[in-house]
Amino acid sequence: MAAAFFQAEMSVLSSTLARSYSIPFRKTLMSFSFRIAMERNPSLRIRCSRVAAFSSSPSHSRNFPVPGIEDVFVGYLFGRTKATEVAHVIQKGDIVVDATCGNGNDTLAMLKMVTDDSDGYGGHVYALDIQKDAIESTSSLLDQTLGSKEKERVKLFNICHSKMEEIVPENSRVRMVAFNLGYLPGGNKSIITVSDTTLSALKAAERVLMPGGLISLVVYIGHPGGREELDVVEAFASGLPVSDWVCCKFQMLNRPLAPVPVFMFKREK
Repeated sequence: MAAAFFQAEMSVLSSTLARSYSIPFRKTLMSFSFRIAMERNPSLRIRCSRVAAFSSSPSHSRNFPVPGIEDVFVGYLFGRTKATEVAHVIQKGDIVVDATCGNGNDTLAMLKMVTDDSDGYGGHVYALDIQKDAIESTSSLLDQTLGSKEKERVKLFNICHSKMEEIVPENSRVRMVAFNLGYLPGGNKSIITVSDTTLSALKAAERVLMPGGLISLVVYIGHPGGREELDVVEAFASGLPVSDWVCCKFQMLNRPLAPVPVFMFKREK
């Protein structure tokens, strides 16, 4: 994921954000402290379809769709967490989807969040990738890292992410769908995710995601077609109804080729 790209740039913001993130955000106005921090370091841009209320209490954010998600934002900005490491969102026993499992690192991280380490009890991870090499790499990592009970909680599929509905059991309550868009790290850079299938995958993720769930993406834009894919992701997120979704993008202004994390939160009814 892209947290390392942000850690150095966010050091100036650290003390200010640590104080200000407990101050509630208004619907359309950032807190004074956060605006001052943005002025000090304009290299960060955060865009939301609607700015919801942050709270110092991790379980009582009244207007934000996922309790405690403010901790995820702050931790991600400071390089302490990955986009998939959203402990307040994912719970033991949840079903999650790694839509582009790559080398398996996010698959493993997600499994640890849904599974009880003591006995392997917990939820399930459905991991898919269109490249056979990616599935083999993920399988190898899991074999080296997990016990037999934990491995039973992961299902690997060598298919396109646009077909996730074919492998997720019907009526499953999926808590999170995660994407890394681009090419397989260390793999063939000519094999990339593309706009058409990514859009289909996002529509599928929208359908399978439960209320209170999250679609998490890191969009790599430094390769041909990357920016076009980001445009498709942004257009999809912007078209989701405000009454049901909160969609945010983080982008470095002074690093035009840095990966762009995008979060889409489905409100609980």
